Amino acid sequence: MSCKSTKVAPSVDFDHSCSDSVEYLTLNFGPFETVHRWRRLPPCDEFVGARRSKHTVVAYRDAIYVFGGDNGKNMLNDLLRFDVKDCSWCRAFTTGTPPAPRYHHSAVVYGSSMFVFGGYTGDIYSNSNLKNKNDLFEYKFATGQWTEWKVEGSLPVARSAHGATVYDDKLWIFAGYDGNARSIRVSGAKITNNLFQFEFKGHMWTRIPTEHLLRGSPPPPQRRYGHTMVAFDRHLYVFGGAADNTLPNELHCYDVDSQTWEVIQPSLDSEMPSGRLFHAAAVIQDAMYIFGGTVDNNVRSGEMYRFQFSSYPKCTLHEDYGKLWENRQFCDVEFILGEREERVLGHIAIVTARCQWLRKKILQARDRQRQKLKQESSEEGDEAPSGGPKDIPAGNRPSSSPPLLEVSIREAEAQPFEVLMQFLYTDKIQYPRRGHVQDVLLIMDVYKLALSFKLSRLEQLCVQYIEASVDLQNVLSVCENANKLQLDQLKEHCLNFVVKESHFNQVIMTKEFEHLSTPLIVEIVRRKQQPPPRLYSDQPVDIGTSLVQDMKAYLEGGGLEFCNIVLLLDGHPQPAHQAILAARSSYFEAMFRSFMPEDGQVNISIGEMVPSKQAFESMLRYIYYGDVNMPPEDSLYLFSAPYYYGFSNNRLQAYCKQNLEMNVTVENVLQILEAADKTQALDMKKHCLHIIVHQFIKVSKLPNLRSLSQLLLLDIIESLATHISDKQCAEMCSDI
Repeated sequence: MSCKSTKVAPSVDFDHSCSDSVEYLTLNFGPFETVHRWRRLPPCDEFVGARRSKHTVVAYRDAIYVFGGDNGKNMLNDLLRFDVKDCSWCRAFTTGTPPAPRYHHSAVVYGSSMFVFGGYTGDIYSNSNLKNKNDLFEYKFATGQWTEWKVEGSLPVARSAHGATVYDDKLWIFAGYDGNARSIRVSGAKITNNLFQFEFKGHMWTRIPTEHLLRGSPPPPQRRYGHTMVAFDRHLYVFGGAADNTLPNELHCYDVDSQTWEVIQPSLDSEMPSGRLFHAAAVIQDAMYIFGGTVDNNVRSGEMYRFQFSSYPKCTLHEDYGKLWENRQFCDVEFILGEREERVLGHIAIVTARCQWLRKKILQARDRQRQKLKQESSEEGDEAPSGGPKDIPAGNRPSSSPPLLEVSIREAEAQPFEVLMQFLYTDKIQYPRRGHVQDVLLIMDVYKLALSFKLSRLEQLCVQYIEASVDLQNVLSVCENANKLQLDQLKEHCLNFVVKESHFNQVIMTKEFEHLSTPLIVEIVRRKQQPPPRLYSDQPVDIGTSLVQDMKAYLEGGGLEFCNIVLLLDGHPQPAHQAILAARSSYFEAMFRSFMPEDGQVNISIGEMVPSKQAFESMLRYIYYGDVNMPPEDSLYLFSAPYYYGFSNNRLQAYCKQNLEMNVTVENVLQILEAADKTQALDMKKHCLHIIVHQFIKVSKLPNLRSLSQLLLLDIIESLATHISDKQCAEMCSDI
């Protein structure tokens, strides 16, 4: 969307700042907006409406509606309208009696109406007649009619600064301030950074844990109040608020699926809003709009900002590898575990990419297997027939020929080892019931394995889960097990937990304390009498390597000796890994399951087209570790790859599309037009035609123009006829 674009023809916006020296068209509208870009839109003029904070905004169709708030002196009850297409402000048409002036109320959209509930009313200038309300008003967008609802029965307690939403044809009101003891506010008057989830069907609140976040990974936003949070595409976006006497302006994003936080890095051309609190935010299509708020020195703002979301399909790398682990297809290694010799299947490619300790075990087992096969072959007969089988390099060996590799690990039991394997495939573990003794002890066994196998990332996940799960009921069991397993860090945490002033008397009165080993009892008593000095380390924490980092290194040469399939690109071989290809592509999965080539070689094409070597390498990076960065020319070849190879979603295509839209030049526009036409990417085809029309003098001199099909040439002629004036046509004819 562009607020200052010049209209050339209906529905077509061009940036006329392009000079003859500029070889591309900059588009600032619709889906071509730069992702993660902040833009300052026209502010609300004082003659339309006052600058304000503690107001509400709602989105309805292509407009933002602002109601109420305060301007620093008085409460407000005007209704403003901002048109997101025209970037224009006006007073919304209203009739009837509006709600009394107020702030810290709530507003939601239901059907074709806005509903305003509660808030704080009165005269803040004279500090008189101030009170909370529990009234409910409806504003009909179509007619501008305000109506107060007279509700019978039990009413919610009058309140302000509460939350509200619509679900299942019902208005849900949460928490707030009742004007007295804040008895309806969650956590009382304490400022936190906790995140809670409410299940509408079960009417249950759950605190979203952060214990699984690795030290060194992005933390949750610091505690704050007066911020906004909006939802878009299974992500929550938190902006602003007052955080420990500061007004931060970072945009924090919470991924609902991975349950991780990150700080969004704005695009380089962003016009960043300053930090603020008591502003309001709403989402229209794929953008967030933020209006008003209190900025530095208690000044009210009348600014409107727009933030462009990235609406790409999510990365399914972890899910795809996780499904490979769950389905146990194409397994080529069997781990024999513990004294009972329980067996767990796995994939050499994933395990050797993620864990050097297990990689060494697998190499040793493979050497033993080869020696055994060689010995058996020599015992059957020293002479082999001419042209018989030889020692085929791993990369060229058919995947069906090697027997399942057996790897014995006596120090691991099956249950904790399976949790560890789940981590290798997905970079996370499914946390069991928090606080349940047996589940905590299981994660302690996983932690012991993580230490033995030198998996720093998994170590941290386990420690954080265990430390967060320790409570008065399980602390002694956890402490005793940590002592038994020689897990000193966890034992230290448990001892410190026990000797806390608020815990000690409760713990020593339990039956578990009576049965504790004597050395541990002595250690607890001594710890209580004389706590050791706290030791602080400024050494950076080793958070280990991630799944993405490990698979990247594996593709770049780390996994060469474990290749078991060869991809042929125009006759040139590229060793690869069967399990990885099958996990990420339903095309390869079906091939390897049903009609695996006997020679272990697969010809690579995308439909009838053979991609360039560079584009093929870009596709492999996407398959192995989800990378979507590539030169624009690669996107031409890979645009249809998600459909042909059956990737889990069209994430790669979405990035290819954006790459082409943002980097198309006069030199490559005709090639992109052809590719868009072949793949039926109609919006991209339209985009290319716009560029051709705008830069036709230069495009007309390209040799590729003569090789276009007759139908595409007709499309170009039609676009020229539709979007240029007679004067422009005459100018072009004189220049050509």
